[in-house]
Amino acid sequence: MKFQLSIGNIFQSIPKNLETESFDELLNSGSVKIERILSQGHFSPKSGWYDQEENEWVIVLHGKGCLLFEDGSSIELKAGDYINIPAHKRHKVTWTDPDDVTVWLAVFYR
Repeated sequence: MKFQLSIGNIFQSIPKNLETESFDELLNSGSVKIERILSQGHFSPKSGWYDQEENEWVIVLHGKGCLLFEDGSSIELKAGDYINIPAHKRHKVTWTDPDDVTVWLAVFYR
């Protein structure tokens, strides 16, 4: 598979106020996908869980948020914190900072 050179800035084009959460795919090789996620007071629906086929490594680059896992454990992530979530580890976002945009970088891999 041949890749094209792509250049960008993770902090470019961030609105001051987000009405809806934003998901921007930065790279997808088929086996690895990288997304920038922007949240501001957004959270997962009360019913349902993320239950992904891929592992997910995620880091908070700016802001903060909280993840809840189906087993009842939770973790608050702030700028610089990362977590590796194994495939099928059911989770959801329960809170993101309503006063500032949270910038997540998520790497999905098999």
